Amino acid sequence: MKALCKKLGYTFSDMKLLETALTHPSFGGDHHVPHYQRLEFLGDAVLELAISRYLYFEFPEVDEGKLTRIRAGLVREETLCRAARRLELGKFIRLSVGEDRSGGRDKPSILCDVMEAVLAAVYLDGGFDCAVDVIRRALGDELHPEMLEDHLDAKSRLQEVLQRDGEMPVYVFISMEGPPHAPLFRYSVTLNGQQIGVGDGTSKQNAQQEAARDALRRMRNGKIAPSITQNGAIQ
Repeated sequence: MKALCKKLGYTFSDMKLLETALTHPSFGGDHHVPHYQRLEFLGDAVLELAISRYLYFEFPEVDEGKLTRIRAGLVREETLCRAARRLELGKFIRLSVGEDRSGGRDKPSILCDVMEAVLAAVYLDGGFDCAVDVIRRALGDELHPEMLEDHLDAKSRLQEVLQRDGEMPVYVFISMEGPPHAPLFRYSVTLNGQQIGVGDGTSKQNAQQEAARDALRRMRNGKIAPSITQNGAIQ
């Protein structure tokens, strides 16, 4: 718990709140202890309000329609799952033996739910401002102004960047996992046969958008550049 508090940048007065936020319903049912679903409900509202306030002041000239689309990209499962993985929430979740064996610690739906529950726990323990601080830390570069624009249509933005050099990205299907009612798709985006981004999503389109966002992030972080050498390699 102390290790997780350090990652969150917040120390709980009531550690039972954090414990409940990390308890999956399968574990709660087996051991007759509270689980995270009620906290998840509250955390969803806390997150939406915090993001709405942030965008309201960050983009004073942007209309409500565009703000709504940017917010939707930030509070979606894929974004929260990335945040949860950065915080390594998976290794702290209390799961039933069966759920653990089935890979529950890395399931996007569970990681997203736990992320929201943890935010609710911080809100109840320390108030809204403390929750906002944790949200900023958890989302990190996702809140960078340029990254926020990517949440509108990352595929179009990536194509715009690459077309400056006369190149076009290609999206390649990698895999589909999970049950038919809740599939998880994985796509890569390539340039001249070189992989420049990978993304997961609950639909093919979402996975392609995530792959495009990954490529844009890598470009900004200097891991790849949108310039192409004569032999087609990315510099």
